Amino acid sequence: MGTGRDWDSFFDFLCNLNPAVKNAIINNSLAVCCKVAASKKYKATGCRIHSVSYFITQGGQKGMVRIEGLQKLTLLDYPERVACTVFTGGCNFCCPFCHNGDLLPIKDTVGQWSEAQLLEFLHKRRSILDGVCITGGEPLLQKELPVLLRQIKTLGYQIKLDTNGSFPDRLEQLVAEGLVDYVAMDIKNSLERYPETTGCMVSVLGPVKRSVDFLLQGKVPYEFRTTVVWELHDGQSMLAISQWISGAQRYFLQGFADSEHVVRKGLHGYTAAELEQLRQCMLPLLPTAKLRGIA
Repeated sequence: MGTGRDWDSFFDFLCNLNPAVKNAIINNSLAVCCKVAASKKYKATGCRIHSVSYFITQGGQKGMVRIEGLQKLTLLDYPERVACTVFTGGCNFCCPFCHNGDLLPIKDTVGQWSEAQLLEFLHKRRSILDGVCITGGEPLLQKELPVLLRQIKTLGYQIKLDTNGSFPDRLEQLVAEGLVDYVAMDIKNSLERYPETTGCMVSVLGPVKRSVDFLLQGKVPYEFRTTVVWELHDGQSMLAISQWISGAQRYFLQGFADSEHVVRKGLHGYTAAELEQLRQCMLPLLPTAKLRGIA
């Protein structure tokens, strides 16, 4: 987006989101604000940029989603889409097998990427990408997420949301508003072993069950998935999962591989043959069960 015409187009996009952008600077993105200020259409408004730190307002809310990373291209994270993956910061779970341990702390700080930088990237990639995967951490921790998703939708993207299911009200809101096109919910374990697997109290089970029940209604395309770990999952727990989510559109057993980024070191994954045995046990109640990420 190097030409004046490109930046005029981007300025049009921002103003269509909210005219208040004419008097603001975008989430600490000096490069963007300077180029917007240089556009002919900005100068024609007679407005003057007055601060390097500001926010885009929409409906009176600040756009403050904490974005900690961006994978600029993925053919795996969003089924049947050429997508990018946005990593939000903070999670209310502490799963010992999580590979994104650096994203877990819940902090009231600015992320590595501003919303404006993300929107600028998405604007430039419209001819290449057609999907955006929002993952974490736990994205639904971000109260301002709907504002950002509306902006992404304005650019014409399909949106996939990854979630642990602990915020059913927010999930239902996003679906009702048409802000997500596909949901991937982690089924961490059988309900009996959820506290052990997530590091959370039993109180989380109610919200998680509500999210499962909501997705099973089929109001949005979805998948359930479980990362299977030797120390946490066994045949009994996997059978309990198949009973719990019986009738699911899609369900994936995912292999686990230890790495330096895992929250708890020394965990072990199942072999491909062992995972297949677990899948076979689940098929009578969950015929959609498949393996994913198995070497």
